[in-house]
Amino acid sequence: MESNSLELDDIQSGALHERPTPYVGTYLLLRIDDRAAGRELVRRLHGLVDSGKTSQDPAHGAWITAAFTYQGLEALGVPQDSLDSFAPEFRQGMAARAAELGDVGQSSPPNWEKPLGTPDVHVALGVLSSDQARLDAAAERARRAHRELTGVELIWRQDCYQLPTGRTSFGFKDGIGQPSVEGSGLPPSNPKEKPLKAGAIVLGYPDETGELPPMPSPDVLGRNGTYVVFRKLHTKVAAYRRYLRDKAASREEEALLGAKMVGRWQSGAPLALAPDADDPKLGADPQRNNDFLYGDDLRGLKCPAGAHSRRANPRDALDGDGSVDVRLHRMIRRGTSYGPMLPDGELEDDGVDRGIVFVFAGAHLKRQFEFVKTQWLNDGIFVGAPLEKDPLVGTNDGSGRFTIPEVPIRRRLQDLPPFVVTRGGEYCFAPGLRALRWLAELDT
Repeated sequence: MESNSLELDDIQSGALHERPTPYVGTYLLLRIDDRAAGRELVRRLHGLVDSGKTSQDPAHGAWITAAFTYQGLEALGVPQDSLDSFAPEFRQGMAARAAELGDVGQSSPPNWEKPLGTPDVHVALGVLSSDQARLDAAAERARRAHRELTGVELIWRQDCYQLPTGRTSFGFKDGIGQPSVEGSGLPPSNPKEKPLKAGAIVLGYPDETGELPPMPSPDVLGRNGTYVVFRKLHTKVAAYRRYLRDKAASREEEALLGAKMVGRWQSGAPLALAPDADDPKLGADPQRNNDFLYGDDLRGLKCPAGAHSRRANPRDALDGDGSVDVRLHRMIRRGTSYGPMLPDGELEDDGVDRGIVFVFAGAHLKRQFEFVKTQWLNDGIFVGAPLEKDPLVGTNDGSGRFTIPEVPIRRRLQDLPPFVVTRGGEYCFAPGLRALRWLAELDT
């Protein structure tokens, strides 16, 4: 079956729908010790997971997404020929690919928060809602699904929420710049970019190449599923603030340097549209704060080519050389904050864990998440600065640098320390609803 019309009633809503704003959420990781109990868990989850047809009305309550690691599918008894049909990166797992991804030093798997990166992680549940009461009710339904099953254990939990400021722990407005997906019914946030082909995100449909991406077999298991990257990232907010304070002569220059590193002002206003001063009204306007391209700023005088948001999505900046089709590497990204804010003005680390739970959804682990992470964030070749990495999330070790183009003389920030540390992560697969039923009914 190769219909190009998205089967929204079979696709988990988390793959297509934005999280609500404001939001509260919980991530749960489970281990399956008994195959029959695991299948009963999946049967129960099938009744809880929402499809892509679900209304976005906050009155709906909460959205539950279910995904499985390779070891989880193995624990459920998925036949080996089906397991072998999954992407190699998924079969290996994130921990095995850590060195290639730049998860080294403090971010290497031996330092990860257990059980992240271990074979014990089998099922990942994400529960998001617009308010705490609805979240609690949905989380309780998710807990009931596994609580009475003696062969299923809850092994990890991470609560998250939108900070009172509506910004990340680094102080920047979050949740900007998602691509839209053809057939989802959701409008693009950037009218200058056409929606991605459905197969870029959901398996079973043509992608940006016009071809069907490789899909796990049988079709009932792979179709309408998507790969999910789950990462817990600790943010070193005090170190970030101290670095800006040390490099700037005034608070105004601190804000400018921070904006140059990120590609946006803290309000969310992009440098591409507000290069000289913050524009909070622009930053707060979802109809305008993502409505731009970089083709008129190839030198990076408004937004440096090495800025975080430009590296993560170069838009049309690479069209000229024809070496990279940016659309092949676009993905759905969901960032949720965890931990309390570091108080304003505080420059010393208080020892509290805070950061971002990063979730990516797409049809190609290697071509999307791994390419962006290794080629665009951890490498500077594509921006013409091979010795530079992403100034905010790159694998900097204290010797990194970041170039800010200026006339007549560019400015170069030196000695960039790491501002983000990987606490752990998993590669998962979020099946369609029919696939959940198929998994529940396995009799191997």
